[in-house]
Amino acid sequence: MPVLGKIWDQDRALADWLFELDVDWVLQLHQLQDNSASWLQGSVVRWIRALMVTAYSIQEMVSTIRRTLAVAQFVKASISKMLVFIDALVSVPRVGNLGSVLDMYISVSNASYMFTPVVISPEAQIIFNETGGLLQREGNRLLETISNTMEEVRALIEDDDSWAIEIPRGGGGVHRKTQLMVDYIMSMWDAWNQISAPSHSAVNLRGLIENTVDYLKDLLLRKSELCSDPSLRYLFLLNNSHFITQVYGDHGGLERVKYMDNYLDVSWGPVLSCIPKSNFNGPFHCLINTSPLAKFQSAFHKTYHAQKFWKVPDPQLRDALRRTIAARVISGYHDCLKEHPELAELVSHRSSCPEVFEQMLGELFEG
Repeated sequence: MPVLGKIWDQDRALADWLFELDVDWVLQLHQLQDNSASWLQGSVVRWIRALMVTAYSIQEMVSTIRRTLAVAQFVKASISKMLVFIDALVSVPRVGNLGSVLDMYISVSNASYMFTPVVISPEAQIIFNETGGLLQREGNRLLETISNTMEEVRALIEDDDSWAIEIPRGGGGVHRKTQLMVDYIMSMWDAWNQISAPSHSAVNLRGLIENTVDYLKDLLLRKSELCSDPSLRYLFLLNNSHFITQVYGDHGGLERVKYMDNYLDVSWGPVLSCIPKSNFNGPFHCLINTSPLAKFQSAFHKTYHAQKFWKVPDPQLRDALRRTIAARVISGYHDCLKEHPELAELVSHRSSCPEVFEQMLGELFEG
């Protein structure tokens, strides 16, 4: 901080101080025409560094300079000048600026906590409180900008008419829009975790995060209805809900279980229903060629070939899904053959034996 003598020119001292911090450009911010993404990003980095240096200098000044009222006035004037940059940032609302806005929100929120009561004169403390209030208000403005940016993101995703094409094309895998939204959610989550102390603003950010997660789940459910194949629809919902759970934690775990059950019911339930019951009658050769057993084999192959190149990106989910299908379908087939050894002997050397079917299931969902 500039040394405060008995007589000092505050404007000159401010200019010198901001120059030392490499943010003297805020004094001519209204003259700047360059608001490109690269300029904003570099300016944000310098601005945050300058704000934190100023904030951390408070304690040192208070402990070493006896004129605390002059110190408080200088600090308020410095930060007031620097906060003009927030006007420049929020005036160019771009989705690509969200990271910069979040970084500034973190620094402003944390800096506001540093203006806590200290052993200084009542007059100086009033000014310090006012400075903290300035930072809190600007933090709220930045949070509003974050919220508005997420509204822009939602509008862009809602207006995208490619969902009906991309869900089948992607084999029901994790949609690129899901990945985009989760990236935004995790950016906000990281910002929330970096805020030093709880505040009304931080609570609102957490609320925005939760709201965005709920919105994403609802969006996926609505967009999945554009898919005409119910099996693919539920696989899509399973993949995407699992992805959210992986990245964000167990937020959506119940949906994942529900979507897996729905997928199994609509995809493999009809196949399972073709397995002959234990009380079937008729010659065994008829059972092999024309009976419900043949219907089961036909239904299995039809479902397998329709879904062979669908996609489950996560290896653990893919393995769990294969094992669950085998547990429901192959085990039922095994039970049927176990009850009728003659049938088991007839299919043991055919391509329709349980081991072959189980091997086929191991090839599903690679994409």
